Amino acid sequence: MQSKQFLCVLFGIFLTSIFDYNDAVVFKFTNVVCESYNQSWFVFHNCRLKAVSRNKVLFNFNGTILHPVNDIYIHGRIFKRATGYRPWLYDVTFDACQYLRKPNNPLIAMVYGLFKQYSNINHTCPYVGPQIIKDFYLRTDLMPLPWPTGDYLLSLQWIFDKKLQFDTNVSFVFVEDLIKKN
Repeated sequence: MQSKQFLCVLFGIFLTSIFDYNDAVVFKFTNVVCESYNQSWFVFHNCRLKAVSRNKVLFNFNGTILHPVNDIYIHGRIFKRATGYRPWLYDVTFDACQYLRKPNNPLIAMVYGLFKQYSNINHTCPYVGPQIIKDFYLRTDLMPLPWPTGDYLLSLQWIFDKKLQFDTNVSFVFVEDLIKKN
């Protein structure tokens, strides 16, 4: 599985070098849903989108981990909308603490690289206290891979100590125009 992801990343970088990929027409958030299943472990204070212009939507996330956690697994899936959301390309479960100690997965690196600079979720375990993502918006210059045009859903299930604690589901739209118009 790792080799397939690595080949996808290499192919995407190759395509990006051929086309001027940063001419994407639309790359923005459309919806976000956050749900905590265990309020005694994780509490959401804020999980919302704020439109600041037609093509720029900011994502703000504020939650508190109430007890120290050293065992974090994330089950991430990407869905593409086609008469409802359908599984698309990736369904991965990974150890977040291990990844933050040694980044070794290109797909996770791509997603983490998108929001890393907007967040305090940038250290190794243990995690406790406020976890914040502030004024995060999608930027094409941080996307190393081209995406097919469409509506997508990134579903993340956060598992602490082998128990599902909360979900974050982020919908976004990506519309590209690779043909240059003069």
